[in-house]
Order: sequence, then C-alpha cells, then structure tokens
Amino acid sequence: MLYYLFEYLESHFNLPGASVFQFITFRAALAFIFSLLFSTIYGKRIINFLRKQQVGETVRDLGLDGQAQKSGTPTMGGIIIILATLIPVLLLAKLDNIYVIILLITTIWMGFIGFVDDYIKVFKKDKGGLSGKFKIIGQIGLGLIVGSMLYFHPDVTIKEQLPADQQIVQQNGRTQVFGDAHKSTKTTIPFLKDNELDYSKALSFLGDGYQTYAWIIFIFVVVFIVTGVSNGANLTDGIDGLAAGSSAIIVITLAVFAWVSGNIIFADYLDVMYIPNSGEMTVFILAFAGSLIGFLWYNAFPAQVFMGDTGSLTIGGIIAVIAIAIRKELLLVFLAGIFVVENMSVILQVSYFKYTRKKFGEGRRIFKMSPLHHHYQKSGYHESKIVTRFWIVGILLAVFTIATLKLR
Repeated sequence: MLYYLFEYLESHFNLPGASVFQFITFRAALAFIFSLLFSTIYGKRIINFLRKQQVGETVRDLGLDGQAQKSGTPTMGGIIIILATLIPVLLLAKLDNIYVIILLITTIWMGFIGFVDDYIKVFKKDKGGLSGKFKIIGQIGLGLIVGSMLYFHPDVTIKEQLPADQQIVQQNGRTQVFGDAHKSTKTTIPFLKDNELDYSKALSFLGDGYQTYAWIIFIFVVVFIVTGVSNGANLTDGIDGLAAGSSAIIVITLAVFAWVSGNIIFADYLDVMYIPNSGEMTVFILAFAGSLIGFLWYNAFPAQVFMGDTGSLTIGGIIAVIAIAIRKELLLVFLAGIFVVENMSVILQVSYFKYTRKKFGEGRRIFKMSPLHHHYQKSGYHESKIVTRFWIVGILLAVFTIATLKLR
C-alpha cells in the first residue's frame, strides 16, 4: 500500500524521495526491519495473549532431558511469523505481482491448515491433531493451486540467453543478451554447464505435441515438493530454535537467488535463468526472514513460545513455493539439507523397524530416536548444542548452494 501511495505522490506531485520506493532493495530492507520489529515488539504481547487463553503445549513423555519443563509453554506462535510477514508485505510489496499473490495464498493456506491442527490439539485435547490425510489433502491442494498458477498465468515467464551470434547491440549501446519472455517448464539443475532441465521432456515418448501435456508433470513436481518440504519443516520443529533458525538461513539464501533471478544485469553476469518480475519476491522473502529471526528471539532455548504446526507447515510451504517460482527447487536437496535429513531419518527408522519386525519378529532401530535431532538428545547432547551445530551445518549448506551458481 505504501508502494502505491508513494508512486502516486511521485507521479502527481513530484514528492522528493518518493522514487526510492521504486527500488526493490529499499523496500525489501524496509520490509525486513518492519517484520523484525513487529515480531520482537508485538511478539511478547501475542505470547501473553496465548498464555491467557491457556494455549499451552502438551508434551509427550519421550524420556528426553528437560522435556517435562516444556509442558504448558504457549504454542501456535506461528501466528507471530504469519502476521510479521503479511503486514510488511501488504505495506511495501507490489500486490498485483503474480509471485507475491502466490506467496500470500501459500501463507494463508498453510497457516490455516496448521492453525486447525494446533486448535484441535490444544482446545479439543486431541494429541493427534488434524488427521494426517487431511494435512496431505491440504498440501496437495496448495500444490495444485500453485502449480496451476505458475504454469498457466501469462505473467510467469522466463527469458533465455541468446547465442552470441544472435545478440544485438541496441541504439543505447547495450547488448540484448536475453530473448523474448516465454512460458517454460525449465528449471535449474546444479553442476552442469548447460544447467537447465525441462520437465516436459519426461513426456517426449508421447511424440509430437507432447509439450501440450507438460502441465501434468509440472504440477506433479510442484505437489511433490510442496508436500515434502512442508513435512520436512514440520519434523524439524522439535527442539527450541531449530526450525526457526534453520529456516531463516534457507530463506535468506533464497532471497539472494530471487533478487539475482529478477535482475537482468546480474542474471546475465552470473549466467542464471532470468525470470521477469520475480525480483519482487525479495520484498516478501526478507519480510519472512525478519519474522523468523524475530520469532527466534522468543523461541531460542529456553523457548517462551513454540511455533506449532501453524508456523512449521507455513514455513515449509513458503520455502517450497519460493524455490519453485525461481526455478531452484532442485537445489533444495542441498539448501534445505536439514529438512531432508530429518525427513529421511524418520522414513528410514520406520521402514527399518517394520522390515526387521516382519523378518525377525522384533522391530529394530537405526537411530535411538527419530527425527535425527532426538537421536542426539538421546545420546546426551544438550539441545542448545544440537541446534547451534545444525545451524552451522545449515550455513555451510547455504554457502555451498550459492557456490553452485559457478560450480558447473
């Protein structure tokens, strides 16, 4: 809203300084500051409100040190993250930008699913929360909506670099490096020189005209990634500060990719896919990063509030959609490596337990407990040490992910 206000003031009254709101970097920085201030200043009030409403976490006895003391800690703190993200975005972003619209839908959609889950746990006293099948249906539903919008909306396009012999020197002396904007199902694949993968090629066996059905494979990929990443974030939210801190590292890295992908000069310099209009996502992403860091103020050990599924499902959904929108979803294997490992530890643990129970009549475990962070807790490590080391690994993975821009 402020963006449109200052745009009006500049165009009609030539207000000095109003033009600064045209710069994505300025609005993104302002969004980060607003979000951080909101989550730290008003976060305490929201926590006190949740405490008055007796929105306390019921902690299962898993035999972990310090676990009993967490019982009664306010949950549903993801509300802080959601509000601290949405308010700066509504104030500072271009609300007619398709990528911003998709991220707003993602935030509200996943936030609602998580809120319902937490509401059932807290107020209905049902520890199971929302049935798993309904969570999956909600995640698939979001994937279908996001995939359809990204595939069919006319403003979602890419521009590919022209061969050297087709590049044109324009009258202003600049060289036209990129071709015309067009629809595409291409994404970035790391480590290869021609680092682009076209999802539609998976249907080439259909013969001529197979591109007509490219939406099928593209939407399937979107659904798979949204579901996987949101569940990964949900599993990572197990000890104080782990999910919020790890997610902040991932999100800030995605902000770099979004800004570069939406800037024609840097996209050319770094030889990455240029995605028109995607730079506007930087405003949303930095607002989101600010909300996570502000939430961490209260969620760091010992936590004064838990994010609950209201926060963790929202975080995972947003990260997945950002990565897909900037065509960097395959990099999530590295960038969101913490989520991947947490997910895999649960899958391996459950699968191996079922296999050994069937074969030997007694279930056996690979880890002392899953997800992986609980394994280290069972091994005697204090949770603050586990969280700090996971953050360090997350930073290393983020640096490595950025380095893939040139590792080809």
